[in-house]
Amino acid sequence: MRDDLVELLSRLVSIDSVNPSLVPGGAGEAEIAAFIVDWAHRAGLDAELLEQTPGRPSAIVRARGRGGGRALMLCGHVDTVSVEGMADAHTPRVEGDRLYGRGAYDMKAGVAAALIACREAARLDLAGDVVVAAVADEEHASFGVQQVVRALRADAAVVTEPTELEIAVAHKGFVWAEIEVTGRAAHGSRPHLGVDAIVKAGPVLTAVGELDRALGEREHPLVGRGSVHASVVSGGVELSSYPERCVIGLERRTIPGETAADIEAELEALLERCRAADPELVVEKRMGLVREPFEVEQDAEIVRAVAAETGGGSPVSGASYWADSAFIAAAGIPTVLYGPGGEGAHAQVEWVSIADTETVARTLVGVASRICG
Repeated sequence: MRDDLVELLSRLVSIDSVNPSLVPGGAGEAEIAAFIVDWAHRAGLDAELLEQTPGRPSAIVRARGRGGGRALMLCGHVDTVSVEGMADAHTPRVEGDRLYGRGAYDMKAGVAAALIACREAARLDLAGDVVVAAVADEEHASFGVQQVVRALRADAAVVTEPTELEIAVAHKGFVWAEIEVTGRAAHGSRPHLGVDAIVKAGPVLTAVGELDRALGEREHPLVGRGSVHASVVSGGVELSSYPERCVIGLERRTIPGETAADIEAELEALLERCRAADPELVVEKRMGLVREPFEVEQDAEIVRAVAAETGGGSPVSGASYWADSAFIAAAGIPTVLYGPGGEGAHAQVEWVSIADTETVARTLVGVASRICG
C-alpha cells in the first residue's frame, strides 16, 4: 500500500490546483478532478465530476456495495493556497518519511488515503457504498462540499484533514464583520471643520481588545477559547486631509455553542457601549461570511468506529481550524475528522508523514467495514 500511496500522492501534488478565488489566475480543480476520475476508473471504481460551478469541479468516486448497507463518505479538498515564495512547489520530494510539496499536508495526503481506502474497500464485498468526495474550494467559500451534500447522501463521514492521527470531534467556526466609523473630510489646516474617523475608531479598537480578553474567560474543553481580532484597518487618503471614514475588518473565531446571531448581538452591544461613551460617534456594522463551528458526540458510532480501528491509541481532540466537516454535519451526516501528521499548511515549506498517511488509509478501510459491512 505504501508504494501506491506515495505514487498517488506524488501525482496529486504535482498537479497545480491553486484556488483561483484566492489567487487570480490560479489553476483551480479541473485538472486534478479529471485525474482523480481517471485514476478511479483504472482502479475499477465508479467516478464522475460534479461541476455545478463551471470550471470548478469536484470528483465523486464510489466503491459500490452489493446493496442493503449503509454509505460512508470520505471527504477531502483538492484546492490549495498560493505557492508564492515556494521553490518547486509542485515537484513532490520524498526525504525519509516526509513527502514535500504544496498541498501534501493540506490536504492531498488525506485525499490519497481516502482514494486508496475506497479501492481496497471495493475488494471486501461490503453491503454499503464507500464514497470519496474530493471537493473544490474549501480554502475559500466551500461551494464544493455544499454541492456534494445536496447531490448525495451518506450515513456517516470522515473528513481526512490533517489531525496528526488524532480523532477530532469538534472544531471552531468564524464570523467576519466590518465596522465603519464615519468622520468628516476637511483640509488638515482646518481642524474646526474636520472629524478624524481614524481617531474616532480608536476606542472601538480598544473595545475589541477588551472583548477578546473577556472571551478568554470561557473555554471549550476541546477547542479552547473563542477570539476576536482586527484583521484589517483602512482609512484616510492623504496626510493633509482629515479622514472621513475608517473601516475595521474583524474576525471572530467561534466555539461550539456560539451562533452567528450571538456574535451579531455581541458586536452590537460593543458598539452601543462605544456610542454611550462618545455620543458624537457615528458607527455601523456589516456582518459578513459565517462558518459555523462543529461538534459531534464522542459516543457517536462513527467516532467509536475510528477509535476502534486505531486500537484506542488515537486521542480524541478538537481542531482550531474550520473545515468542511461543519457543512457535512449540518446536512445530518454524523462526521469526524481524522488525518495524517505533518507541517506547513499555508506555509512555504509543507510536508506530510508518509507513514501517517498509510495509517489513515488502513484505518479508513477498517471503518468502512464497520459502517458499510
